Amino acid sequence: MSSSLQRFALLALALATASASSTAQAWTQAPSLDAAVRASKLPALARRLPAKPEVVSPLEARGIYGGTLRTAMRANADNNSILRIVGAQGLVRWSMDFNKIVPNLAESWTLSADGSEYVFRLRPGTHWSDGSPFTADDVLFSMNDLVFHKTFFSAPPEQYVTRNQPVKVTRIDDYTVSFRFAGPNLSFLDQLATPVGQHPVLYQKKYCAQFHPDYNAKLGELIAREGVRDWASLMRNKCGDIETPSRWGNPERPTLDPWVVVEPYRGNATRVILERNPYFWQVDTAGQQLPYIDRVQLQIISEAETIMLAAVSGRLDYQHRHIFGIQNRPVLTENAAKAGYKVLSLPGTGANSVGLWLNHSTKNDKLRRLMRTKDFRIALSIGIDRKEVNDIVYLGQGMPWQIGPLKQSRWYNEKLGTQHLQHDARQANELLDKPGLTKRDAEGFRLYPEGGRVSLATIVSVAQTQQIDALDLIRKQWAKLGIEMQLQPSERSLFYERASANDYDISVDIVPGGMDVTMNPRAVVAMNPQESRMSLPWARWFLSNGKQGEEPSASMKKRMELFERWQSAKSPAEAETMFRELLAIAADEFEIIGVIRSPSDTAIRSLKLKNVYEQMLVSWTYPNPGPALPQQWFFAK
Repeated sequence: MSSSLQRFALLALALATASASSTAQAWTQAPSLDAAVRASKLPALARRLPAKPEVVSPLEARGIYGGTLRTAMRANADNNSILRIVGAQGLVRWSMDFNKIVPNLAESWTLSADGSEYVFRLRPGTHWSDGSPFTADDVLFSMNDLVFHKTFFSAPPEQYVTRNQPVKVTRIDDYTVSFRFAGPNLSFLDQLATPVGQHPVLYQKKYCAQFHPDYNAKLGELIAREGVRDWASLMRNKCGDIETPSRWGNPERPTLDPWVVVEPYRGNATRVILERNPYFWQVDTAGQQLPYIDRVQLQIISEAETIMLAAVSGRLDYQHRHIFGIQNRPVLTENAAKAGYKVLSLPGTGANSVGLWLNHSTKNDKLRRLMRTKDFRIALSIGIDRKEVNDIVYLGQGMPWQIGPLKQSRWYNEKLGTQHLQHDARQANELLDKPGLTKRDAEGFRLYPEGGRVSLATIVSVAQTQQIDALDLIRKQWAKLGIEMQLQPSERSLFYERASANDYDISVDIVPGGMDVTMNPRAVVAMNPQESRMSLPWARWFLSNGKQGEEPSASMKKRMELFERWQSAKSPAEAETMFRELLAIAADEFEIIGVIRSPSDTAIRSLKLKNVYEQMLVSWTYPNPGPALPQQWFFAK
């Protein structure tokens, strides 16, 4: 997966922390910890905090300690509900607006002139939840003893590999580590800010080494006693992995999260409870240690309908997962005042929920010539009445849009997002007449000059009901122009089968890249062999260095060249220039038609819950609400 270059202006020099530096002052802690400190069961706060804790400026107000945050999760493998609440506590993280990378467990970093080596400075004095120091040795253990061990990972995750070689992780001193790649890797920070970049800080060496053969000579006895297959299985059971339920199943596992598990996620559990980490490494501007909220309670509920009932009745303080559909908004709004919550609208990071991926390599020779004619593509776009689609399918809550990054993205390209949106049947008919499609059959559909109806076989997954509803309207709108859409809904497996076999004229799917276009640029450059459906043969040509597939258009070849150069750019400025040029070329070509950017997701928060960033995005790369810092949420009295 390619990664975003959105933050590169920050990489030329060492970075200070995102917030104000802490000064000598009296730190304060949650009252619930006072007794443990007085009884010497817990060190004084000054000894638990880093030398320079990160100072977080509260979003609305300085918080009040106490309370339990109530939310809900599903029963079956819904472990990422927990991850999203506690946040992806990596070396770096996203800013709240998803437009830059900011320091996190690394207080600063430098990037070498050739773009291949990152040197991270950890926060001296940071502690794990058991009070042990967090140091470079933990990072090296996580990477060299686990991530790069073939028994634990058969191959290293792609974010740690460049030019088919894994990154070399070395210790400079107790709080400084180097990540040296085989070549430039300017997108590495973006990967580290996502959940898949947590490996360097996930495994405490002191605790997890007991499950590793290089550190425990009697490990065989432990494996036998636990009844597992091998040490890798034991390690995952005890220390977890990024997306495994076992990550939340062992209360003994030390963590760097704001809350730690006390009632684990395992077996027939009916709830998961996490309590504040007394060693958490962030404070607010008044010196109060975060988090403000004492504990998080995730009620385990089997059915999404029951989660909705809990939300509507005011039994949840924050909920987005499992209630986010637009169909839930009316009933949630109706009950909000009575139940004491506010309905939120959380925008997604995608560019379009109904993307018409016109196949420029369709097997239909006569249609291929039309697909590669820009006026034909424009005619199809302005032949869509997006207001009708939005009003009927999306209850007026969506937004007509093409495929470009959104206005709030630093990669916003106005043309790529807004061109050819206005419904204009007259102009559409004129453009369709130009290539000689003037004759019609008895049903009013246009004919090719050499004979045969102009008909577009359109594939869509049967599970995407809103896309199908939108397509049914577009089918009728195009029919008035004389263009037939043959709608072919199918199960997901057949949908992908047809796409892979190049057996479609239009593939309908979401269009990514509203906020994360550099992390998923498949709609602007044919680089994905399954998903770049403007032409999968072009993508295969690109990925095989011309040995397979079909030679792309000149415009696409230029973007492929820019994409390759961008991936190995040696400076942030150079990389940004190239990617902006790539987007501009995609806008000029207008290969894919966007219909509607989907409505924002529905969520709720208690009226008493404060410091909630209500513009937080919905994404896996921005695993909401984590990057919006729930550790600075609090309950007003």
